[in-house]
Amino acid sequence: MSKLFDNAVQSIRLGLEDYQAEDPARTLSAVRNFYAGLLLLAKEVLVRAAPDADEEIVLADNYKPRPDGAGGIEFVPRGKATIGLDNIDTRFKDFGLSIDKNALRELSQIRNDVEHRFPCKKHDLMRAAISKAFIVAHKLFRQAGEKPHVVLDNTWQTMLEVHEVYEQERKECTATFDRVDWVSDFLSDVRLNCPECQSDLVEQVSRNNSDQHEIIAKCRSCGARTKAEQLVEHSISGETCPECNLDTYITGYYVDDRGQCVWCECTLGECIRCMEQITPDNVGERSDLCSYCDYQWAKLKTE
Repeated sequence: MSKLFDNAVQSIRLGLEDYQAEDPARTLSAVRNFYAGLLLLAKEVLVRAAPDADEEIVLADNYKPRPDGAGGIEFVPRGKATIGLDNIDTRFKDFGLSIDKNALRELSQIRNDVEHRFPCKKHDLMRAAISKAFIVAHKLFRQAGEKPHVVLDNTWQTMLEVHEVYEQERKECTATFDRVDWVSDFLSDVRLNCPECQSDLVEQVSRNNSDQHEIIAKCRSCGARTKAEQLVEHSISGETCPECNLDTYITGYYVDDRGQCVWCECTLGECIRCMEQITPDNVGERSDLCSYCDYQWAKLKTE
């Protein structure tokens, strides 16, 4: 077992041990260790993908060229910094591998939330962190050629149990929205997310409500209450709708190849001049023209 891989395994184990202690003072340590363990595991995957290469070069954050003494050049690390969250997915793609950077980013955000914002809800947030990172860890172990239940032993079983409990609770939360008549079918498949703590454990206060615009949601993790428009806007992060000014305009195959705001139902349609699909990014002053055709139309009027 390499030192890098051993450090990854030990960090994950320490994170789970801190979590199981259910001691608020150890919760931040739990998140930090677990997050660090996944990053180390990702780096080990890269190293194993190029077993004959220099580990420092494989993991270097940046490179610089220099003469190789034989008329050519070679690339060497620029400084001692190694790849981090910002560029690890790019390195994985370069190596023909895949990694869920969004899940890692969410875990990083949960670490920040636990450290700065939610001292009373740390255990719930840690549970969310483990659940979201479970699939990431599983795939990384597989890409490293390791069996996680063998390497982690009882620690892996703990991760599995936490993940299963969290997923069951998430399904219970999702069920509270079953009667909602969504403006778009797209929303029925969206994983609703708390704007305050990023948890997926968001439930509708009145499960009998069927009006999308009347939703009042509550987060089981941090207790925050959220109105419908804020919940929808945060959960989908679409483009800014020119009608309602919310970031809820969705384009492309998500809505039958047409653009639509999933809050106010605004549809921009096609440009009447060039027939190009109009989106919030290319709409002109006249909403039935794209910005280019609108410019040409205005130009003709001044000539």
